[in-house]
Amino acid sequence: MTEAHAIAGVPMKWVGPLRISGNVADLETEVPLATYESPLWPSVGRGAKVSMLVEQGIVATLVDERMTRSVLVEATDAQTAYMAARSIDARLGELQEVVRGCSRFAELIGIRHEINANLLFVRFEFTTGDASGHNMATLASDALLQHLLRTIPGISYGSISGNYCTDKKATAINGILGRGKNVVTELLVPRDVVEGVLHTTAARIARLNLRKNMLGTLLAGGIRSANAHFANMLLGFYLATGQDAANIVEGSQGVVMTEDRDGDLYFACTLPNLIVGTVGNGKGLPFVETNLARLGCRAERAPGENARRLAVIAAATVLCGELSLLAAQTNPGELMRAHVQLERGSTTEKVGVQA
Repeated sequence: MTEAHAIAGVPMKWVGPLRISGNVADLETEVPLATYESPLWPSVGRGAKVSMLVEQGIVATLVDERMTRSVLVEATDAQTAYMAARSIDARLGELQEVVRGCSRFAELIGIRHEINANLLFVRFEFTTGDASGHNMATLASDALLQHLLRTIPGISYGSISGNYCTDKKATAINGILGRGKNVVTELLVPRDVVEGVLHTTAARIARLNLRKNMLGTLLAGGIRSANAHFANMLLGFYLATGQDAANIVEGSQGVVMTEDRDGDLYFACTLPNLIVGTVGNGKGLPFVETNLARLGCRAERAPGENARRLAVIAAATVLCGELSLLAAQTNPGELMRAHVQLERGSTTEKVGVQA
């Protein structure tokens, strides 16, 4: 094997099973996580155990899906940029035909724009079937840009990507408008499970979430995000399923919501930027094929359905790890004890937590 084709081995384990219901799929599955952070496996496993003790499990609702690419054009002046933007907005049907002419699966579903001085940033929004859609969206946007330059006077090429997309960067626009799959996961944990499995109470978790995730992130200047460690679960899941790991930057934007409901715990995670796919670059590696098949994401389904299934599994995995960590952090010393125990070679998995 040449150096150019060497493969970096990252330890991987399957954890769970976890239970999921909702508007995409009803299923029970183990999930693969590739990580050097060994406490992550039992941490997610503990959250998964909680999901199996709840009849509905984790209720995952797919709210929206779109992949974006922004192009940049230069106009002679701001008024010309404004007239170009109005023309683009009025020609959605025409531009949809341009996209259909260059892709079987990409569909233009929305256009947004911003004008700064004489520069026009145009954010195209697509559905992309079972692909995460980076390349598909760029290909379609390139065709759209060339069409606009030919048919709208007073504008010239700026860039195929104007950073208004926004790819692999934490931004307000992605948090507001979404990029990839927007998934909300919810779990209502009975009091006895909170106390018996998580060794805490709903009130303590709700208080910690407010003070740590909400207030702490606000003071730190976080961008539309209030969570403890979404990125940990996403990275492990992305590496195991052939995703572009750099997309955890925007993927880890999200909000945890908790409520003490008379001792029961309502726990929800909103992830507006889950960028996952079941076809495309990275999916042909044998271990990725095996993992996607085991997750049920290689079945014969309508375009887009396998990617939606993968998205809700990813989002549910995030909830499992987030719940376990917040529960641990309500108890003095529990987090560090678990790290010392698990990261020094112990195979004991009494309690799993991950910072």
